Amino acid sequence: MKLALILPLALVAFIGAARAEEAGDIHEATPAEAEAFNARIYAGPPGKTAYACFVRRYDAEHLAQHPKQKVASMKLLVSAETYEVDNQLRNSFRLGFRYRNRSSDFDSSGSCHHAVFTKDGDEVRLGCGVDCEGGGVGIALSKDDKSAIVRLESIRIWRHDKPTEDEDRTLVAGQDDGIFRLDRVDNRECAALAYDRKELAALRHK
Repeated sequence: MKLALILPLALVAFIGAARAEEAGDIHEATPAEAEAFNARIYAGPPGKTAYACFVRRYDAEHLAQHPKQKVASMKLLVSAETYEVDNQLRNSFRLGFRYRNRSSDFDSSGSCHHAVFTKDGDEVRLGCGVDCEGGGVGIALSKDDKSAIVRLESIRIWRHDKPTEDEDRTLVAGQDDGIFRLDRVDNRECAALAYDRKELAALRHK
């Protein structure tokens, strides 16, 4: 996707993930705000490449209290890469999850604009989208930076073991599947979401 289209895509994805919020309440962060938010995501300046892994596995008690929640576990890998051609940082995301009543693992992934968006100047979020109008997510951080707050309305997904399968699938937010709080963990826990051996090695490196 051309760079000129990334910002509109991210904004649309963010607005969809925000759900009840009005588009007028969202504004692009300043370069300083974006840089500060990236440092929070990656627990320091991202440099040329950086990764942040967030995970949540819902226990039986939680699922019993939320009978309409479809998702039993979720992993989020946020990654950053600085391109030499323009020295600009690009963020992207990968999402892995499992339904509570299915045995297969499902994935999604897409691009995030390097800038972030704020709501009432109170919460900073990263807007990310899946190509070809595949929906997206809004990613915020808890105040202590130890958790990611993932908001979604709908997002295209595919089976982890069959990423090229033609069947169209979508995770749609329900009563208990619109907002997920995922805990920051060691990057090695997101190794299953790696694209190649080089990335896998980077995630496994302490």
